Amino acid sequence: MATAFLTEPPAAVSRRPLTEDDAVSIWIARWLRVRQKDLVKRYACDPRRLYEIWEEITFPGSRSKALAEFRRRYPGLDARIDPGAHKRISKAVHPDQLSLF
Repeated sequence: MATAFLTEPPAAVSRRPLTEDDAVSIWIARWLRVRQKDLVKRYACDPRRLYEIWEEITFPGSRSKALAEFRRRYPGLDARIDPGAHKRISKAVHPDQLSLF
């Protein structure tokens, strides 16, 4: 299923601003487990633009639109995904760990 997503290249491969339709497609690709590397190549964008979409800094509300579209396109798969917002996981040592020593 995810490979079908990648077979249709966007209209312009050169760098262009991402649109709300792109944001919906990026959300759906995330739930289909398309690699970030492939998304960056497909949309010819900086990886930070993907995180701006996933954190809903740009195109707020695109996640809910994408979830409705995902349920329409792939009925029954919505139980297998986590439609929640993106969460950053810091690699730094948590300050509470210092109290253990």
